[in-house]
Amino acid sequence: MKRILILMMVLGVVKGTMAQNYGNFQKRVRLGFNLDPMISIMNPQESGVSRTAAKGGLGFGLMADFSLNPEGNYAIASGFNVVLGGSKLKYDAGKGLSDYNALPSEYNFKLTHIQIPVALKLKTNENETGMAFWGQFGTYFAFPVSARTNVTTATQSYDKVNILSDINRINIGMLIGAGVDYRLGDNLTGTVGLIYQNGFIDVTRNAKWNDGRVNLNSFALRLGVYF
Repeated sequence: MKRILILMMVLGVVKGTMAQNYGNFQKRVRLGFNLDPMISIMNPQESGVSRTAAKGGLGFGLMADFSLNPEGNYAIASGFNVVLGGSKLKYDAGKGLSDYNALPSEYNFKLTHIQIPVALKLKTNENETGMAFWGQFGTYFAFPVSARTNVTTATQSYDKVNILSDINRINIGMLIGAGVDYRLGDNLTGTVGLIYQNGFIDVTRNAKWNDGRVNLNSFALRLGVYF
């Protein structure tokens, strides 16, 4: 009987500790979902390659803010996003993939990346209307999971060419953004902002494309909700 009582006391202490830790976790971590309509821009840096059009895109996924202070004014912003983007580029003869570079050609890129942002996020205290302003600065890591292009020359066109093996396997860049949070309820907060991403890595493998550096940049409207 004595052992049972001791075991029940230990279980009670463990349960209380777990409940307290979970409560602290809830206070320090904000989770939510985002939907980001965007403009995607592939930016060539070498002559012989030019951008003919940007492309509308979309990002969506999970947001996670890890607070660095109890009030939530400082946080590490991260998450897990699927990003659909691309652009249209025109290549002079002799540039681009070897199967299509005999003539000048236009490539309509359709790229899908899995992206993990890591940024320092600063946020004001809520005002009397439940509104708070935020800004963030950091980086992101993106990994292509799908890459296709339509290739058009003066004599022929090729649709949905799989170029995943011709794309660099990681993209890293700068991320900056700003916006506003608005409290919608006790456990619900909406967020709206603008996000700019500037890729540092050459998207197309230069040995395959002979096109110098091509960066992938984007402007996105952040629409999200935290629970």
